[in-house]
Amino acid sequence: MNEITYSPIGKVHSDYTSKDGMPIQSAFADGSKGTVEIKKEYTDALLGLDEFSHIYLIYHFHLMKSNKLVTKPFMRDLDLGVFAIRSPVRPNGIGLSVVRLEKIEDNILYINDVDIMDGTPLLDIKPYISRFDIRTDVKNGWIEGRTENKKKQVSDKRFE
Repeated sequence: MNEITYSPIGKVHSDYTSKDGMPIQSAFADGSKGTVEIKKEYTDALLGLDEFSHIYLIYHFHLMKSNKLVTKPFMRDLDLGVFAIRSPVRPNGIGLSVVRLEKIEDNILYINDVDIMDGTPLLDIKPYISRFDIRTDVKNGWIEGRTENKKKQVSDKRFE
């Protein structure tokens, strides 16, 4: 396969400067505010995005210094393959979060329910569209029944 290279289109800003205590998913980050600073040359690409309540942020786990194929997820004490979990320690350090879009001012997006480290390089933005993105006939694998207590699901030092 050929090598693939991406350049960041911007940066995510949040209150999280340490992995310790950071929400492990945006569903557990209720009320956590942040901003996305898009490079000025991409401002026109935001046209129409303000019509959506939620967006996908696709970003690079820039602080990960290793990758593993098997590791323990936050919500289970059992080794699993990284393709079966959402670990930041993976072959290609690509992250994905669904956040609430509050407003856009020029090249700045104001977002809510943020679970992303401050300074994270942003690769892309896509609108969340319930008609396309919600599935009702799903199996939730090993995570089934493990997400009831949303407030207690925060990061620790296991992926450093």
